[in-house]
Order: sequence, then C-alpha cells, then structure tokens
Amino acid sequence: MENLRLNVALLRRKVPNLTSAARSVGLRPATVSNLCTGKIPVGRAEVKTLVALASLAECSLDELIIRGEVNEMVETGIKTVDLFAPLAKGGTIGLIARPGMGQLVLLAETFHRLRKQGFVTMLLMPEGEPSEIQDLLDQYDIIAYTIKEAYEQIEKIGKKESIAFAADRSHVVTGEIIHLQEKLLVKDLKPVTTFLVDLKGEAVDEDLPYGPLETVWQFDADLTARHLFPAVNPLYSTSTVLEGAHLDQNHLSIQQRAKKLLRRYRELRSLVAIRGLENLPSTEQHTFKRGERLEAYLTQPFYVAEEYTGKKGENVNLQETIFDVRKILDGTTDSLDKEQLTYIGNLT
Repeated sequence: MENLRLNVALLRRKVPNLTSAARSVGLRPATVSNLCTGKIPVGRAEVKTLVALASLAECSLDELIIRGEVNEMVETGIKTVDLFAPLAKGGTIGLIARPGMGQLVLLAETFHRLRKQGFVTMLLMPEGEPSEIQDLLDQYDIIAYTIKEAYEQIEKIGKKESIAFAADRSHVVTGEIIHLQEKLLVKDLKPVTTFLVDLKGEAVDEDLPYGPLETVWQFDADLTARHLFPAVNPLYSTSTVLEGAHLDQNHLSIQQRAKKLLRRYRELRSLVAIRGLENLPSTEQHTFKRGERLEAYLTQPFYVAEEYTGKKGENVNLQETIFDVRKILDGTTDSLDKEQLTYIGNLT
C-alpha cells in the first residue's frame, strides 16, 4: 500500500474547483488536500472518501488511485524546503502566504537556483503588473502577459528544456491555469513545474486554495514577525515527494524527528513567555533550546537578497542539511548559541 497515491493530475483536470465540489458531497476540503499532498496516505483514507472523489472526477477507483514512483525531487539547496517540503519536478507548487511574508523572495530565489540547474524560468505577469513583482523580474527568462502567450512559449521551449513556470492565483480562479495544464498534458514536453502564488493573501484561510497540489509551502506569521526567513512553516508544508518507501529513509527519519522537536518547541514557547525558561523542567529546557537552535539553523541567506541583507547567499545540499539537523537533534551543538546558527549555510 505504500506506493499508492492519488492521481492528482486527473483530479486537477476533471474537478478544477475541488474545494466547492468536495463540500458539496460532504467531504472536508482539508482532508482532500492532505490526500493530494500525501500528508494522509491513500491507504489510511476512508473508502467512502475515495469513492466520492472518484464520483466527482467521473472516473473509476483504478484511475483515481495509481501505483508507481512518486514525483522526482528537485533539490534546491534551500534547507527548510528540501528537508520538509521538497520540490516535485513537473508538479504544481502552491505558496500560501499573506503579503509581506517573503513568498516572492523565496520564489525568486528558487528560480535563481533552478536556472543554474538548466531550467528555463517563466512568469505569467499578474494583471496590473504589481510593484512587488518588479524587483524580481531578473530571475525570469521569459515574461508572458497573457495565458495564450504563456502556452505558446511553453509549447515551443518545452520540447527541449524543463520549465519552471509561475503564475498568480487570479489565473487559477479564472480556470486559465487548469485549462493550460490540460492542454499541455497531451503534448510531448519535458516537465513543466508550476508555481502558484497568491499576491493578495486571500488563499491563506481556505482549506484548498489552489486545488490539488504536489507541494505546499505554507508561510508562518510568527517566523515572519521574528525575521526568520525563509518563513516556511515546517509543520504545515508538505509534498508528495515524501510519500512511501521511495524517499531516502534517512531523510524521512530526520524530518520526522525534526518535526517532533519543532512541534514541542512551539508549545513550550507559550509556556516560556508566561512562566520563564527557568521554571520549566530541565528536560523541557533542553528541548526548548534545541528547538531554538534548529529553528535558527533553518534560516538561510539568499543570493537574490545579497544586495539588501549584506549577507552572501548560501547553498546547502540535502545530505549536508540532514547531517547538520541530526547533530542538532542529538545535542552535538548544545554548546552553541542560537545566534551562531542564524543565517548560516552548513555547520562546518
């Protein structure tokens, strides 16, 4: 059962407005979202849920549930992304944030890094050409101003090159992105990895803001307020890449241990704010301190922000990240202050 997963591409094609459709048949959109991203394994889903989804998509259960390899991971060198919510090549990635949380900087940084890996980067310009986009245009090889222009460029370039394509949620709401992806499915093209952003922050409060996604990067207001960037929430961000036995088990083990620590650390933050750290049991004090160190380590200087931060961008490959996080979890770095781990690359 470990290599079973939902046919997300089929769901996206057949049921564009999955949020409303799920509610109409008595399904919780959050449950559907978690099944799509792999947060809830298909093997643990209720049969009636799967039957309802198949009915919505007007397909058989055999078509809805597919067996085989999960999406290939694209390593970005961004620690928190690669560890907790890896980029799924050829998938759809949703960035869920309110304005000012750094989502556009993370998008620009990701595209900067993907270009170095040979991806052609493309942006479908949002209506009104918002000012916050202007400073980031250098990271895109192609700027399209209409969905038709975007399709023509992808069809032309995608025969030879992998493409990273970004669009605003406004194009999702109109159904244009769904239609575009539907047209591309029948073409013999290299993978098109689609990034969906929400410039207005309207999707934050929705259970299923973009429809089925392979990867979700959920941004965190608390991390943003404390200037810990990238402010991607490691507990709520997820990816289909993390499904089943196809993931490096060392990666999965460290990721789960890190999530457990960060979850408890966040609980303890509230207690510390009220009672003070010294009033916690000694074991909880150790947990709190290690959570602080891990949270600090997951910050990272970006290449696209060097001009503004004065810090040189850092690239940390996944194996280095796993090795470093293990050291933090095991207490090897207990002698270090969190400041020594903030905005660094790797530990060496």
